[in-house]
Amino acid sequence: MISQLAAQVPDLVAFPLVGLLAGLAIGLTGMGGGVLLTPIMVLFLGVPPNVAVSNDLLISLAVKPVGALTHSRAGTVRSDMVLRLAVGSVPAAFLGALLVNTWFADRADAMKYLIGGTLLVAAAMMIVRLLGRTRTVEEASPPVRTVPTVAIGVVGGLLVGMTSVGSGSLMLVLLSALYPTLASRTLVGTDLAQAIPLVAAAALGHVLFGDIRLSIVAPVLVGAFPGVWLGSRWSVRMPDVALRPTLLVLVGASGLRMVGAL
Repeated sequence: MISQLAAQVPDLVAFPLVGLLAGLAIGLTGMGGGVLLTPIMVLFLGVPPNVAVSNDLLISLAVKPVGALTHSRAGTVRSDMVLRLAVGSVPAAFLGALLVNTWFADRADAMKYLIGGTLLVAAAMMIVRLLGRTRTVEEASPPVRTVPTVAIGVVGGLLVGMTSVGSGSLMLVLLSALYPTLASRTLVGTDLAQAIPLVAAAALGHVLFGDIRLSIVAPVLVGAFPGVWLGSRWSVRMPDVALRPTLLVLVGASGLRMVGAL
């Protein structure tokens, strides 16, 4: 029994540490699950891609409300955007979970490239936005655009359901392109809030069709809860000039690693 416990010690340390890092990223930048947690579980902890996606979504569902509540109290959540995003993302996320657990159930390498490719697309979009940004004046409440906002929800929901990537990376980039004058901290807060119904729908799909393992979820959450709380508190005080490079580095590095280029 002692030898079995000793063998489990690395996991008892590694999973909470991974959860802490992912929680910090979720609270600080609005992303973290698909960007950090899923790739680390696959590449460094030996978790199969489908299993990593299923459990990451359940973990994200547990910790994202912590960050969203912090942002809501700070006034950095646009509820009108959240509602329109959810109209598209909720059904699309459930469909994505169904598709990935049927089409990609036994295709681990294809799943890695799907996850990595999604991250690299998001990174490329961020670079284009940073290089092409011409307006510097920020608005607290730019008018909401219903049809393209719902469309972003559909695209992001499908990708999140299939890869766990998108709720805090690709969708945030698409929102920043659609609302270029919206402050980064408000983008992060809005993205965290809209991710709750999105991830809930995706997680439900994976609970029904995927592989949920409490041996992964529980230790990761031990580190994730304090991480997302700290990250959210830092985010509302951090200037945009610091947030944008952080988003880019996290997305790009994770994508390159998943496709084997880093």
